[in-house]
Parts: sequence; structure tokens; C-alpha cells
Amino acid sequence: MIKYLPETATVVLEEIPDKVTLAVEITNCQGHCEDCHSPHLRDDLGEELTPAKIDALFGDNFGVNCFLFLGEGKDVDALLKLVKHINKKYPSIEVALYSGLHHTDERVWDYFDYVKTGPYKAELGPLNKPTTNQRMYLLERGKGKGSAIDITERFWHGGIEGRQDGRGG
Repeated sequence: MIKYLPETATVVLEEIPDKVTLAVEITNCQGHCEDCHSPHLRDDLGEELTPAKIDALFGDNFGVNCFLFLGEGKDVDALLKLVKHINKKYPSIEVALYSGLHHTDERVWDYFDYVKTGPYKAELGPLNKPTTNQRMYLLERGKGKGSAIDITERFWHGGIEGRQDGRGG
């Protein structure tokens, strides 16, 4: 079973490059990052996330083109069942996973379009810092980890910090 916090489900623009993303916080996090900004996600909180609840979330959030699992919980089989539901019912919606783990279950790489790996370490910074230990990968669905392209650098340019060439923002 995968649990989520329904009250925190929200549309975000900065978590996946060039995507209008519906982000859902998943509880029972296995990462236990020392500097975690959401330590409550380690706990067994929230409600079961089901295909019907995902459908309702899409119904309430028209215009999104990506669904983001913020965490993977402790039941990878249940997670994959939900991802397969999205892939089948909403083929134009991309699916992303933020994992605090260095190594995720190999099956994850077959069904997601984006996977972020690595624990958050305050001294190294988040994805938008070139010093980060975290990595964001773009995948070709169904082709596994071998198709992964590291796109972490996309978080380091432009955005709200303005242009990097000195010509203003």
C-alpha cells in the first residue's frame, strides 16, 4: 500500500523541467535523509493512494502534464501498480519519482519518465545547486536504466535566478 497526504497535493512548476506537475507527498519514506526538509514523511501517515484517487486528482487539476510521486513509500509493487495505471489511462501524462535513495528498485526505471535519486545533504545543496549529490534522470519508458539521461544540469540555469551571461534577467 502507498499512502499519501491528500491535503498537500498541489500543482508545481519547478520540480520537473518544462512541466506543469501534480505533486503528491508519499509517506513511509525509506530514505531517512539526515537533513530532510519533510521528516514527517518518514511516518505512517495519510490515506491510501488508489487509482480512483489518482483519477480524482487529475479531475481536480486540469492542465497538468506530469504526475510526481514525492517519495516512493515502502511498497514498490503498489507504487508500480499506480504508475502503470497512470501510464495506461493517461498516456500523455509523464510520471516522475523523487527518491531519497541512491539505488531504487530496478523495475522503477521501466515505468517512470523522470527519476530523482540521492539523499538531500544540506552541505551539498538541492538540485538547483551545481554542488548537489542528487541526480535527475530523463528516461525512455520501457527501456530501463540504460536509457537514463542525467538532466540535473537543467536545474542550474535560468529559472528565477535570471540569466547566467550577465545580460540581466
